[in-house]
Amino acid sequence: MTDQAQLHQQLIDRMMIGGSLRTEPWRRAAAAVPRHVFLRGGFFRRAVGSDFTAWESVREDDPGWLEGCYTDESLVTQIAGTIVPEDVRGRITREPTSSSTLPSLVLRMLEDLRVEDGHKVLEIGTGTGYSTAVLCARLGAGNVTSIEYDERVASRARAALGHLGTHPTLLTGDGLLGHGAEAPYDRVIATCGVRTVPHAWIEQTRPGGLILATVGGWLGSSELARLTVHEDGTASGPLLGGGVNFMLARPHTPPPLGLLPDLEDGKERETTLGTDVLNNWTTRFIAQLAVPGAQRLTLERDGRTEDVLVDVETGSWASVYSEGGRWVVRQGGPEPLWDAVEEHHGRWCAAGAPAAKEFTVTVTPEGQTTRW
Repeated sequence: MTDQAQLHQQLIDRMMIGGSLRTEPWRRAAAAVPRHVFLRGGFFRRAVGSDFTAWESVREDDPGWLEGCYTDESLVTQIAGTIVPEDVRGRITREPTSSSTLPSLVLRMLEDLRVEDGHKVLEIGTGTGYSTAVLCARLGAGNVTSIEYDERVASRARAALGHLGTHPTLLTGDGLLGHGAEAPYDRVIATCGVRTVPHAWIEQTRPGGLILATVGGWLGSSELARLTVHEDGTASGPLLGGGVNFMLARPHTPPPLGLLPDLEDGKERETTLGTDVLNNWTTRFIAQLAVPGAQRLTLERDGRTEDVLVDVETGSWASVYSEGGRWVVRQGGPEPLWDAVEEHHGRWCAAGAPAAKEFTVTVTPEGQTTRW
C-alpha cells in the first residue's frame, strides 16, 4: 500500500469510528475519492508563534503536504477572495474566503442528506470539488449539479474532477438562485452558510425533497438545518445540532461597519444579562435570532472591555460592559438591541433552555422563522 493509500484508509477508518461515516454506500464513495487530488494547488495553515491570525502556504512539494491533505481538518485554499497558496511566500493576515471542509463534516452532511439511488442533487458551493466528487461516486455524475460563486475556484475544481474522469454539471454563478434548468431536484445541499434559506431552492426541489443547509448570521453562530419541502411551496424542519460552521455565501456577508456610532451617546442602564451570552455557541445563536442585522466588535475603552453590537442598516447599537461587579448596557438608535437580546434569551430560558436540535426552521415566501 502506498503512503497516499494508507493515509486515505486511515482517514476513512477515523470517520467510521467517529460516526460521521455510517453506511456502506457512502463508505465506498469516500474510499473512491482521493482528497489530495483536490488540494494540488496547496493550502494555508495557521502560522505558529504569531500574536495574530496569520497564514502560511503549504505547497505540493512541501514536507507534510500529503499528510495534511488526509487530516480530518478544514484546509483554507483561498484568502481575501483572490489569493491562493502559490501566490504567497511567508505569511499573510487576511481573512479566508474558500476552504476544503473537513472530510468528517462532508460525510456527516452527505449521510444526513438521506439520498437514495437515482436521486438528483443540487450542490451549492463546489469549493475544491471534493464533496462534489463524493456525491458523484455515490449517485453518478449525471445526477449531480454543482454551483460555485468564484470563477477561479470553479476552474480548479473542474480540473480536479476531470483528472478523476468525473464530469457532473458544473456552473459558475450565484448559488442562491439555484439552477432551474435542471429542476426539480430530490435534494439540495449547501456547503456555504446562509442567513436565510433562499426560496429559489424550495421552488426547485420536488415536494417531499430535502434541503440541507447551514443557517447562521453575523454574530458567528450557525446550525445545520434539514428542511422538507411541502406541496404549498414552503419548507420546514429541525436543526440537527452540533454547531456546524461554514463561511457565509458571499452575498450574505455583512456590510462594512464604517464609522462607529458615538458610544458616549444613548441611554444607560443595568442589565442582568452579561456578554457571556455572546461567547457561548447556543446562546449566541439565540442572540442572533433576536438581532439578525447586528455585528459584534470588542473595544478597550476607559480601562474596560466593551462588547458592542452594531446594526449598520438601522443605526442601532448597544455597548455592554462590566462595572463595579455589575453589567451595564448603553444603547442608541431606533431599536434597543440589547432589549431584544434579553427578551429572546429570557423566553428561551423560560422554555427550559432547549438544545438546538429542538428548534424548527420554517421558510415561506414571506420569510424565515426559527422557533423552539
